[in-house]
Amino acid sequence: MKRDFSSQDNRTERRFGEHRGGTCMALIDGRFLMWLAQQGATGATGDSVNRQGLLNLLSLALSQSGLDVDVRRIYWYSDRPDGLVIDDQIVRLVQTHDTDGGASLIRSLGHDLKQLVQHHACDHVLMASDDERFLSLIDEAQLGGISVHILADESARNMPQMVRTDPGWARLLAQADRRVVVNSQVLADMLQGKLPVGMGLAVEDVEELRQSMHEVITAWWTDEPEDLREDLRDALQVSRGIPQEVDRQLLLRMRQRLTRALSLPEKKMLRETLRTVVAAPSPQASSALAGLPPDTDD
Repeated sequence: MKRDFSSQDNRTERRFGEHRGGTCMALIDGRFLMWLAQQGATGATGDSVNRQGLLNLLSLALSQSGLDVDVRRIYWYSDRPDGLVIDDQIVRLVQTHDTDGGASLIRSLGHDLKQLVQHHACDHVLMASDDERFLSLIDEAQLGGISVHILADESARNMPQMVRTDPGWARLLAQADRRVVVNSQVLADMLQGKLPVGMGLAVEDVEELRQSMHEVITAWWTDEPEDLREDLRDALQVSRGIPQEVDRQLLLRMRQRLTRALSLPEKKMLRETLRTVVAAPSPQASSALAGLPPDTDD
């Protein structure tokens, strides 16, 4: 029997219209990101930068803004090479802001944004910059069909005050499809390599999330007919991926449980947990095995 999901699943998913999916590229002005980390953060952030946790942090911030997107690549614009070679991160060296007032950053980042639009390379772009000169480029990208979101600190939650205190950045934030808020202290800790392992969450929070995933998957797995369970077991033995229908169902159930979309690393944890549940012997099989008579062959 082949796995078949009715159209009701699609209707259920559409009820969560505030969440948006697709692919995403991140265009990050390193100078601005370090400034953002200093807003409200305690302790010195220092001049050195650790980008190892950047993908996870951005994925989590996007998911908390209702963007269930796959961050494919980060472009990092900086006036100083940091010597780091990190998967899915491309470094673009630009002139220092004191040298040209940010003109080379505008050219480099603006060129990349135009290329993404021209080649339909992604559905979303996350930008980290407060330079109002990007306004027309963002508008052009949006007219080309790409959603453009801007990274900001907690002050972006109060736009009326932002208009009074920093009208230029307020105009840029207002142009964005969504303002993706990141906690300054968490950002500062990430840039200094101080975040605990696992999505920027404390160890106890990770374990609590893992337990929630296990409960959701186990409940779903228990309700599945045995023939469909066998189909999934066979599929997972020959493939490293998860069938799309199953993945969509479990992501929707976790979204309902957490009232938010999962970040990219959280999705990975969900899929690993699914494999663990599927690979575990069924209670019936365990009981049958326990009831086998002992081997009496000499």
